[in-house]
Amino acid sequence: MIKVGIVGGTGYTGVELLRLLAQHPKVKIKAITSRSEAGMDVSDMFTNLRGRIDLKFSDPADAKLNKCDVVFFATPNGIAMQQVESLLQEDVKVIDLAADFRIKDVAEWEKWYGMKHACPHLLSEAVYGLPEINRKQVKKARLIANPGCYPTAVQLGFLPLIESEAVDINYLIADVKSGVSGAGRKAEVHTLLAEASDNFKAYGVAGHRHLPEIRQGLSIVAKKTVGLTFVPHLVPMIRGIHATLYARLTKKIDLQELYERRYEKEAFVDVLPAGKHPETRSVRGSNLCRIAVHQPQNSDTAVILSVTDNLVKGAAGQAIQNMNILFGLPETMGIDQIALLP
Repeated sequence: MIKVGIVGGTGYTGVELLRLLAQHPKVKIKAITSRSEAGMDVSDMFTNLRGRIDLKFSDPADAKLNKCDVVFFATPNGIAMQQVESLLQEDVKVIDLAADFRIKDVAEWEKWYGMKHACPHLLSEAVYGLPEINRKQVKKARLIANPGCYPTAVQLGFLPLIESEAVDINYLIADVKSGVSGAGRKAEVHTLLAEASDNFKAYGVAGHRHLPEIRQGLSIVAKKTVGLTFVPHLVPMIRGIHATLYARLTKKIDLQELYERRYEKEAFVDVLPAGKHPETRSVRGSNLCRIAVHQPQNSDTAVILSVTDNLVKGAAGQAIQNMNILFGLPETMGIDQIALLP
């Protein structure tokens, strides 16, 4: 059994990790930390876990995380980087669901996240955990930077086009919508029911912190810097990411065949038949990314539709997918749940 610790188990990604790991046949959860809730039964906070998780939240200082095989950080940005080095020295694998190790350029990271990086020497070692690109590197990693929710949907949507060198990489557009759980479980005015319900708005148009992460990933694939316009939106739903992606084709190509061929062996990317439109509810609660490709009016514009559950493939599910790869388990183990409908 893989002995697992979770740092920061009181947020939405934390409870999603708990929900999925509680059903994993090769996992034993040893510790769930929370300074503010230390001593509380996990099932008292998250009643859906009653009868499935028989643990109390513990203070990080008392959690004996060094006795775990792998520790997940489901914490705000800036927390994991303060604790990772000591765990790595104890031969504990680390999967960080926050952004501390996603961006390789430390100056770029500090610019977008507004703080000094605590261990910049680990940035080059950290493996970016998008399995559909970095599966081999994940398998050998000590430290995995789990991708963000927006970056997962956008990169999986653009990836085949960029690999095929069939688009102008200077003019990529990502128009992306997210449910309110993407903002986390903290109390903020813009996610209050009376603020977010019956409302739809763009934000971060001048620059969102996921922009450099997406641009970095796509540029590595393209082997040159891509030009990307990324506009996120908040929509009045709890879960879900819907990315509408635009690119200008530079050569004639069968988009449907390209995407089906690229993802035919990927368990968690589903390319829909020609002419279909994916819905966020079709992936709710699942680790799937569903993609549809279009070329309206046979123009030179490719339109790619990509949907994920921001808490699963966009966070906790992908983190467990990385854990499975890391420990040589079947990649789908514990995360092959069917999406919830309605």
